[in-house]
Amino acid sequence: MRLVFIRHGDPDYEKDSLTEKGFKEAELLPARISKMDVTEFFVSPLGRAKDTAAPTLLKTGRSAKEYEWLKEFPPKIVKPYSPEKTAVSWDWIPAEWTARPAFFDKDRWFEEPEMRAAGVGEEYKRVTDEFDKLLAEHGYVRDGLIYRAERSNRETLVFFCHYGVSCVFLSHLINVSPMILWHGTVLAPTSVTSLHTEERREGIASFRADMIGDISHLYAEGEEPAFSARFCETFDGLERHD
Repeated sequence: MRLVFIRHGDPDYEKDSLTEKGFKEAELLPARISKMDVTEFFVSPLGRAKDTAAPTLLKTGRSAKEYEWLKEFPPKIVKPYSPEKTAVSWDWIPAEWTARPAFFDKDRWFEEPEMRAAGVGEEYKRVTDEFDKLLAEHGYVRDGLIYRAERSNRETLVFFCHYGVSCVFLSHLINVSPMILWHGTVLAPTSVTSLHTEERREGIASFRADMIGDISHLYAEGEEPAFSARFCETFDGLERHD
């Protein structure tokens, strides 16, 4: 089985849609995705994900199943260095989160006070449980840290969703703390992330990422990637710091 996660295009968060650039990026996806033998499409109910999926679904003549648990995690965290606002779970100043060993532990990251107060661990479990139910419908049943391949297959499932929740699924599939992926990867708008199963012993499957945040479809058309999901490369840069 192959799982493909596509982040929405350059977002207009205020309108829950896409910017002009985001719509252009979304129009470049069908040429790539339509070449895949896709078994099923899935989409977040948020407008920016649906607007990104629309050109691909139109070109392929397909529809997508909409699931609430594909939505982005809401900004609920109150961080000690900025107590005046709530923030998303994956945007911590590096010197702050790396100073806490628990954040690197897949079984303890959600026990940190800020995560616990916001119920992030419970939300993580709810979302990954729903995700596992879907995988079970397609033949792969979670069993500890691996999957029982009750119906091995070469299906391809494509998800149009968001950065934070894509990292949640990745962390769950490869069994690492999401904090590592949230702070160690960039999934640019309309980027494609792909994992496939490996069944090296009959009936026992694991997932391995073969592509993370790929934007070759943008480069192929001379379209520069949007800066969204990144921060300043150097401190004296003009890009965003927070």
